[in-house]
Amino acid sequence: MPEGEPALEVRNLCKEFPVHRGGLLRRQEGALRAVDDVSFSLARGEALGVVGESGCGKSTLARLLLGLEKPTAGQVIFGGRNLFELNTQQLRAARRRVQIVLQDPYTSLNPRMTIGEALNEAFEIHPGLCPKSQRRERVQELLEMVGLSGDFARRYPHQFSGGQRQRIGVARALAVKPEILVCDEPVSSLDVSAQAQILSLLRTLQRELNLTYVFIAHDLSVVRYVSDRIAVMYLGRIVEVGTKEELCSHPSHPYTQALFSAAPIPDPTLRGLRRRIVLQGDVPSPIDRPSGCRFRTRCWKAKDVCQELEPALQEVTGPFLQAACHFATPEAPRLAADR
Repeated sequence: MPEGEPALEVRNLCKEFPVHRGGLLRRQEGALRAVDDVSFSLARGEALGVVGESGCGKSTLARLLLGLEKPTAGQVIFGGRNLFELNTQQLRAARRRVQIVLQDPYTSLNPRMTIGEALNEAFEIHPGLCPKSQRRERVQELLEMVGLSGDFARRYPHQFSGGQRQRIGVARALAVKPEILVCDEPVSSLDVSAQAQILSLLRTLQRELNLTYVFIAHDLSVVRYVSDRIAVMYLGRIVEVGTKEELCSHPSHPYTQALFSAAPIPDPTLRGLRRRIVLQGDVPSPIDRPSGCRFRTRCWKAKDVCQELEPALQEVTGPFLQAACHFATPEAPRLAADR
């Protein structure tokens, strides 16, 4: 991990949404905790992958990191200051340094604006980034940076494919010279070939611009390709986190082991070497989570202590792998062949 001050630090972050029932009066009868006591530190130039099932809180976490949602509790420390204690002017300056690449390239661009106008909008909001006389050249430079022709600036979004639109989304995020990119499922709506191209582009840009990534996805193969560390979320909480090498070779939490067992293996000769884990039951409601360990209702290792006490993240195979499980044990090293 690179040395020095962390690029981003998250401390005990929580986000609850009120649940209302009834007609006209709409009384609040509970709360949905989408993000529950999430903490991590991200070094400069590092890529953290966040993986989990739909509804586990990944996108809510992304919105919190950008300051688009206010947390119920916790802090997001950026540049030595809590993002949620900044005034309007300070928050605008902070948001320039943290940008997002959205999931759907078909709806993230204004269909009535040319690509040049969409990219130039960043300079209208932050005029100090580029003089007016140089903005046309800067727009062309941004397009070429993501593998597109500078002449595309005069075209409209409907004239591009999904992969090209996502490249434009990346260019728009880079226009304000950010330090951190939050990528929220950036390739989930693309075909396989376009996914590979966008992932390769993101890795190249990270090396060339020394970018820090928070890469959110539900596809383990995508996360493994981009990330240096991986955090696994379940029902709003991180249940396992570690370096890519440790977590992919020795997943220790039962939920992580189940995710890896479900990931497809391209080589048919290796498919028989891994035991398939089929989870029983459905994901519990985040409004009414199980007591103790939130995964215990689907876990084959669950015992009485799992119902009474929620496990904290603790070291499993050393400082580079932590799991929130009373009975965390590393999976067989044969999973290393899947990388």
